[in-house]
Amino acid sequence: MASTLTRDNILFYLNGARVVVSAPDLDQTLLQYLRSTGLTGTKLGCGEGGCGACTVMVSRYDTIEQRIIHASVNACLCPLYTMDGKHVITVEGLGTMKNPHPVQERIALLHGSQCGFCTPGFVMSLYTLLRNNPNPSELEIEECFDGNLCRCTGYRPILDAAKTFAEDAWKPSSTVNVDGTATAMPAKEPNGCGIDGCCRLKPESKADGGPDQSNGNGCCGAKQDGKCCREDSAVCVDGDDKADNEAEREKAAVIAKFQKYDGSSELIFPPFLIRYAKGNPAINSKDDDEIQRLPLSIASQNPASWCQHFYRPLTLDELLAVIEQHPQAKLVAGNSEVGVEMRLKKSKFPVQVYINDVAELQVIEECSDKVIFGANISLERFARTLDALVQTHAPERTQSFAALRENLRFFAGNQIRNVATIAGNIATASPISDLNPVFMAAKASVILASAHGKRRTVPMSEFFLGYRRTAMLPSEVIYGVSVPFTAKGEIVRAFKQAKRRDDDIAIVTCGLRVLVDDSNKVVDASFAYGGMAPTTVLAARATGCAVGGVWGDSELLDLLMRETQAELRLDYAVPGGMAEYRTTLAVSFVYKFWAISCRALGIDSVEASMADQMEDDAAERVLCKGKQEYASVTDRAIVGKGVAHLSALRQTTGEARYIDDMPAVAGELYLALVLSPHAHARILSIDSEPALKIAGVHRVLTAKDVPGTNCWNIFHDEEILPSEEVHYSGQPVALVLADNQRIAQEAARAVKVDYEPLPAVLTVRDAVDQNALFAEERVLRNGDVDHELAHSDHVLSGESYCGAQEHFYLETMASITVPKGEGDEYDIYASTQNPTETQMVCAETLGVPASQIVCHVKRMGGGFGGKESRSVLLAAFTTLGAYHTNRSVRIMLDRDEDMRTSGQRHPFLGRWTVGFSHDGKLQALRMQVFSNGGFSHDLSMGVLERAVSHVDNCYRIPATEIIGRVCRTNTQSNTAFRSFGGCQGMFLLESMLCEIADKLGKHVEEIRALNMYRKNDVTPFSQTLDDWNVPRMWEQLGDSAQYAERRRAVDEFNSKSRFRKRGLAQVPTKFGISFGVKHLNQGMSLVHVYMDGSVLVAHGGTEMGQGLHTKMAQIAAETLDLPLSSIFISETATNTAANTSPTAASASSDLNGYAVYNACKELADRLRPYRERMPEEPFSKIARVAYLDRCSLTAAGHYATPDIGFDWQKNEGLLYFYFTQGVAIAEVELDTLTGTHTTVRVDIMMDVGKSLNKALDIGQIEGAFAQGQGWTTSEEFLYFPSGPLFTQGPGNYKIPSALDIPRDFRVSLLENVEYNTLKTIYSSKGIGEPPLFLGSSVFFALRDAVMAARKQRGIQSPLHMESPATPEILRLACVDEIVELARIPETMKEGKVPFVTDSRDINTDDPRNGITPEEAREYTVVA
Repeated sequence: MASTLTRDNILFYLNGARVVVSAPDLDQTLLQYLRSTGLTGTKLGCGEGGCGACTVMVSRYDTIEQRIIHASVNACLCPLYTMDGKHVITVEGLGTMKNPHPVQERIALLHGSQCGFCTPGFVMSLYTLLRNNPNPSELEIEECFDGNLCRCTGYRPILDAAKTFAEDAWKPSSTVNVDGTATAMPAKEPNGCGIDGCCRLKPESKADGGPDQSNGNGCCGAKQDGKCCREDSAVCVDGDDKADNEAEREKAAVIAKFQKYDGSSELIFPPFLIRYAKGNPAINSKDDDEIQRLPLSIASQNPASWCQHFYRPLTLDELLAVIEQHPQAKLVAGNSEVGVEMRLKKSKFPVQVYINDVAELQVIEECSDKVIFGANISLERFARTLDALVQTHAPERTQSFAALRENLRFFAGNQIRNVATIAGNIATASPISDLNPVFMAAKASVILASAHGKRRTVPMSEFFLGYRRTAMLPSEVIYGVSVPFTAKGEIVRAFKQAKRRDDDIAIVTCGLRVLVDDSNKVVDASFAYGGMAPTTVLAARATGCAVGGVWGDSELLDLLMRETQAELRLDYAVPGGMAEYRTTLAVSFVYKFWAISCRALGIDSVEASMADQMEDDAAERVLCKGKQEYASVTDRAIVGKGVAHLSALRQTTGEARYIDDMPAVAGELYLALVLSPHAHARILSIDSEPALKIAGVHRVLTAKDVPGTNCWNIFHDEEILPSEEVHYSGQPVALVLADNQRIAQEAARAVKVDYEPLPAVLTVRDAVDQNALFAEERVLRNGDVDHELAHSDHVLSGESYCGAQEHFYLETMASITVPKGEGDEYDIYASTQNPTETQMVCAETLGVPASQIVCHVKRMGGGFGGKESRSVLLAAFTTLGAYHTNRSVRIMLDRDEDMRTSGQRHPFLGRWTVGFSHDGKLQALRMQVFSNGGFSHDLSMGVLERAVSHVDNCYRIPATEIIGRVCRTNTQSNTAFRSFGGCQGMFLLESMLCEIADKLGKHVEEIRALNMYRKNDVTPFSQTLDDWNVPRMWEQLGDSAQYAERRRAVDEFNSKSRFRKRGLAQVPTKFGISFGVKHLNQGMSLVHVYMDGSVLVAHGGTEMGQGLHTKMAQIAAETLDLPLSSIFISETATNTAANTSPTAASASSDLNGYAVYNACKELADRLRPYRERMPEEPFSKIARVAYLDRCSLTAAGHYATPDIGFDWQKNEGLLYFYFTQGVAIAEVELDTLTGTHTTVRVDIMMDVGKSLNKALDIGQIEGAFAQGQGWTTSEEFLYFPSGPLFTQGPGNYKIPSALDIPRDFRVSLLENVEYNTLKTIYSSKGIGEPPLFLGSSVFFALRDAVMAARKQRGIQSPLHMESPATPEILRLACVDEIVELARIPETMKEGKVPFVTDSRDINTDDPRNGITPEEAREYTVVA
């Protein structure tokens, strides 16, 4: 390097303490380092910066801006070596459970943490925002979470908690507006406690005295001094509109106790780091004891490291000197690209150069005609600079800057924007870059620097030479980007389309620019696109046609659209897929730009009058708000109350321990999987020698090393390790045991397996066509179907389909097995919903008694059914490894491994024939139901049974024949997922009802209401519907949500808007509660009362965020008449809770709750005489006296669901103990030119019985709804045609983000209902799964919007639309001239294989849609 002085260590501060790391591990990320030091609050959720679970705050002193900058970053992508000179604060640095930070406290107590695995990331994102701005707006709060994902909560409670920090929210003198924003009340008005309806604002309230009686909401009226009685509270509730809304009262009580946020008390930025950054020679002299900031040059001490040498230059000359010495060195800035390449592609870069500390590359220079942006300014600083430019210059000069700024709104998440640089975005030359098309359209230039002060400028239009290739020489670096100011008559816009609005890579992105003279003649134009070629490309033919034409002339518009389509037409098998959609987008963007630019230029054209429909999504701009309603509980002291999750504070402070947070046992080994690359193949040989030669590798295990039984699952049709054949791509073939994860995974890749590929079946339709079916079937027959069909006014046949869904629990599957050192005894610590099956299978695998194996489950970071059975296999692997090595063995799957090896929600296909009357009354239904079970049975028969028995949903059909089969395919064995087949069965029927409504020209809600079950109707599985409340909720919700008025408003909106359409849907659900297997309907508990009066409860359920332990503790406290603080639940373990049922089927509260009650009731009865003798004594003394009296203070409880049991052969018995019921109304707004949508509002009403904890139940409703919304909209599961899974992480599998949930989210519980047959604990109902199907109301509302678009274009035929309704599906269903223009002729598809495939209709054309499903549905994003 140019400098003669260098250092070989790194210095930073961690939670206020100085850290110096000598000879750092150059492959280590910040996350790995933190966790190695015991700071396990920061979690690994994906490893690619896509989920935010690893978020920490990194602070630095910026010598250019001369200020301290606090940034949220993804610790999973930050190399440890980039931390030199910075201050890292983790969730542990904020507070503890006993002394939490206000952020931690508020998220915990307002129900913002369920499983808790994502929670530290949310805490740190919000904390970083507050460090930068102690008084943020609600918009800033919402946007600070754009890089964080949550799978449990539905986001609403997190946003509610965060918004208590907003400048105007939840504070005295403010009111909440209809759009969710908060506005300060005028000073002249009497100020209440912050919510409309405060008693102080009531007309009857007087400054000199208020009413004597409470208004029923906890607000007693204005006090004598004119203040509200809850003045010290943050919120109050409306005594008129919310007189019995316990949800608001509970929230008010919680917020009233919040500690105030004082930003001045935060950890300070170490003053030394300011001096360090400045390199002040007066302080940082050679003789000074303080470490000097010098260039870094560090050689790895490990010859096996992927990075062998690291450099950190401080000047441009030093950087260029390193490049001259190492031309192939990898330059690292934000590491958002390099880090992902290393993790997912296993790319190795022996020499890495960190360039973000080179000051010359961070200078921004504003000239008279242009602005030069330093190459290494972060995207966050770039955005701030663009904002300033737009604000300080006339709009006609800043068109390009405004377009770039708009583009950055949806560029990755905050954590990425805080570290990624503009040079990094340019240099990677990604074909789907967000920024490069805008730079190119803006006529920007790249300034390149090389040694000896050389500079050259390359126009952006000439910079990209091909896929990932640029005009930059190996000896050059990007110095800056020059972007010219725009001129009068020049318009620039940027457009981007992705699968999800927040934090998603583009499908197609573009920058469009036009310059016209005073007569609107085009002087210059640039149309630049990403996602349409191997590199960013200019549509030269289209722009050539524009120059010389008159902007606003409709003939020019037609020409531009045709030329764009012709020039950018994609091949059917194009990498990235979606050929027709991408071409449609390219042309749609031209149309949008035409309309927007015509309006901006004052051109009177038809398109200009519709520009407001294209500029932005007004619905998306509305801030999110929520409303929860339920009545107070008057008959119980603890049960029913909205108590926060008992582990919530532990989770927000990072103290909650998950499997991989457990400290390693001495000598512990890490296990890695050798995975099959083939969907179906014969194993010819396995050569483990190359792996065993790697230092640190101990064993490689295969099927021959299984000492016991090598088969498992209910049908015993799956091997622990395959002996002869592999049956899906990603199947574990062998296990590698090594000293650490890095060595184990490297060795796993070294194992050589020879295969003989065999034919494979991937999709439901292929399986049906090839008769690849498991033998079993499930049938429900009622009435004479043939007779009813023959006498129906209408008979319609068709298909319904719903796709797979990944569980995406934030904590991937994990297991640790620890030998006890005596014989074959083992402790298994697993992230599983099924400790008993884990215990049993591991015992069978080893051939030892189950009594010698104990499975422990403290908590899971989410489960959703995905850890009911498939987690067992992972525990068997670690147990097998512990058996052979007599050492503790650990594994936590990487996100891509988890998605490749575990099963998903079953895709379902329904082929139906239905008879109905002229008015839509159903007469008969014959349906064949097929599920994709994957390669083994697993739980597929149970899923099928529930699907078949839920096809009726809430409707009476006089004659039915429903036949269900499971398809055998070469994919992962699909498994349990929240709703367990119920949602799939209901979706098949609801889709059919939509086509009936299309046929009859009615709204489908009319069909639903007409056919709805009434009380005492009988289902196809012979169950009489008592306690039937769906019709009541249908009517109540319709009234409270103003369905009729909104239906008229939606229709009026659609009549006036051509390119934006609203949709409205009202959807009911009934979900049967019970296990389908009779013997699983039992629960157990073990309760100890200790002499100090504390109580330990063990029960058979596991905690995965649903709040089961909290509810069990409430039941115990209520039954024992003790405060909740006296009850403790440590874990679920098979030595204290034996022979348990899996925590599933939404029945765990019922089963274990009654078991806990029974045990506590027995103890309460034993202790009653002592309490009666000592009524004034504390319970601790009573317990001690009872003990001294030799009274047993331990009781076991058991409960078995009565009357349950169903015979499928005879269609007799009780299949479900009861039904949890609900209704939802969803309203959406759809951009018909792109397929983007916003969920405007959702109203939900659920019948949850007499809830055990109403706040937790609301959380389950919201979280399940969001999951169902994702299942039917954004979450698309894709395979390569040869079998490997394509969607392997958050980069290309999109669960909903905080911006995707309803902007207005209202949930209420059905109240004041008497139940005749409900025999559950405290008359409560299971709630985990039932609301999920209601998320499909968004799908059906989108379908309604699509129908409006089609009808506008004269298409009246029924619409066949399959789930998920991705932007591609929605856009192509809105058939118009642009779609027709982009259509690929059949002759151009012949002999070509699509890039990816899913299980939808991939081989049949559907003329009803005007699109070919094969064309429209097989795609993924460009990788």
